[in-house]
Amino acid sequence: MEKSGIIVGSMLGATVILLALAFVMIPPPSISPPEIVVSNGHSPSTVGEETPLSLGKDLSLVQIFERAETGVVRVNIQRSDVASSNGVGSGFVFDKSGHVITNAHVVENSDKVVVTFLDGRSYNAEVVGTDPSTDISVIRVDADPSLLKPLLIGDSSNLKVGMQVAAIGNPFGLSGTMTSGIVSALERLLPQESGFSIPDVIQTDAAINPGNSGGPLLNSRGEVIGINTAIQSATGEFTGVGFAVPSNTIAKIVPKLISDGTYHHPWVGIAGRDINPDLANILHLTDARGFLIVNVVEGSPADKAGLKGSSETKEVNGIEYLIGGDVVLSVDGNVVRKIDDILIHLQRYKSVGDEMVLEVLRDGRVTNFVVKLDERPDSG
Repeated sequence: MEKSGIIVGSMLGATVILLALAFVMIPPPSISPPEIVVSNGHSPSTVGEETPLSLGKDLSLVQIFERAETGVVRVNIQRSDVASSNGVGSGFVFDKSGHVITNAHVVENSDKVVVTFLDGRSYNAEVVGTDPSTDISVIRVDADPSLLKPLLIGDSSNLKVGMQVAAIGNPFGLSGTMTSGIVSALERLLPQESGFSIPDVIQTDAAINPGNSGGPLLNSRGEVIGINTAIQSATGEFTGVGFAVPSNTIAKIVPKLISDGTYHHPWVGIAGRDINPDLANILHLTDARGFLIVNVVEGSPADKAGLKGSSETKEVNGIEYLIGGDVVLSVDGNVVRKIDDILIHLQRYKSVGDEMVLEVLRDGRVTNFVVKLDERPDSG
């Protein structure tokens, strides 16, 4: 039996195995500019009188920790449900209004949330908004303003494999712990129990353990470029593969959670499979790339746009393939190698109500279909 899996819930006392697949995306609504610290990767903005330690310059690990430690908090959860458990996670200060970012799974089903700052002072927190589809939650504390040290939010689109990163959090409840490593891979899909998954996720070898969930992943300038969310492990402890939801997703989701308490995700309504060499031969494709639509959900944006799913089967080497459906070749002019490319495009650039152009191969002819994105239905 396969024992390894994606573990979302590196939150002390609450480990969850996830086995699924999805997509998200929102444009950032406006929030009072002085309250948000956001960096474009070159000239970080500041809050109030504070001055960043560097302006686009690489820092030592010591400097990264000293710069960020006051903005990282411990998140304690109390639950009365006997099926759940109390736990410890991490979080980081987002703005001077007391908003703190953590993982949705950290505060899920919580009866009480307590945030503890570096100096040991603790405050009860309220859950302002939660988006399980990206595993992001915003909580708020009415804390002493002197404790609110927002971290700079960097641009995760500038990341490259091999770049140095550091994670700060509370592994096993050990507050103020930093680990370091590199970006191991980009544009991963992180499965979830909902049947959807988080696209565009950062993979890192910086050690992440139970209790790190919700803490920041920082680049060499001390900017947040991700929120530590999951590990891949057979034991429930770190084995060299960790995952962080990128900062550009945070920048899109969090303002909406603060203003509305929720975020509505766009939806296409197709299911299928990536083109492999056998399918490429069956479909007479030059290259084994693209996405074959097998099913189109009735009433979905894809259905309304006229996209078509598979209608027949063909056997190759003892394997039956559903064929006859449209093959997606590009999205808004960008080549589609596999489903990941569609999901990442939705994540980065699209929201409910937007139009998306799919270039499709049907019956040997290439046709463009315009899909108007609706709100994704509740997976529950």
